Order: sequence, then C-alpha cells, then structure tokens
Amino acid sequence: QVQLVESGGGSVQAGGSLRLSCAASGYTYSISCMGWFRQAPGKEREGVAAIATGGSSTVYADSVKGRFTISQDWPKNTVYLQMNSLKPEDTAMYYCAAATGWCGRTWPDKSVYSYWGQGTQVTVSS
Repeated sequence: QVQLVESGGGSVQAGGSLRLSCAASGYTYSISCMGWFRQAPGKEREGVAAIATGGSSTVYADSVKGRFTISQDWPKNTVYLQMNSLKPEDTAMYYCAAATGWCGRTWPDKSVYSYWGQGTQVTVSS
C-alpha cells in the first residue's frame, strides 16, 4: 500500500503563486509515475501534470503549460507542483496520485493511478 498526503493549498489572488507538495509513504518503491489532478465543483477530475519518479520525464496539460512545474525529491518520496501566474479558473481541489507503471501517453487517465491523496484546496480570486 501507498499513502499520499498533499499540502500547500490556499487562497491567492490572480497572478499569484502556490507550491503544492505530495508526500508518499509505504511501498514507495513500487511507484513509477506521480501525477497531479484537479477537480472543480461540477466538473470532471482532470490531469494537470505527471512525472516519472527518479527520472526527468514530465508531461503537462495544455492549460497549465508554461505556468506550472512538476518536480520531485524522490529520495524524500515527495513530489511538488509549483503553480505560477494563477488564474481564477485554476480554482479546484488538487489531488496527487501514484501509478505503479510509467504513465506515458495515458497519464491523464485516472484509471492508470492506483493510489490517491485526499486533496488540497486551491482558490484563486480575481
């Protein structure tokens, strides 16, 4: 089993920044890919970014490219999401997720991920 705990959410004004953290524990050796997802009220959960654990491969949703950066400190079993130039439409609950295989082109597919955190709220005001 793998446990994921997100932190770093909060309320900011448009144009501001936040950094989310996701700490993994348990059988972390089984994880090959970590992803960040978000879900706004009344909307489907959508993929934001993903990263290969222990490597450098990253992928992003078009809506966040150039503004968000996913990174990791895998010896510490932690993945980050640096969010800059935040917009009101970025308001959502943000979740991290772990997959036991590399996500590749399927990374936005929620079914690829076996483990999920409880989420951290991000609210961006105009």
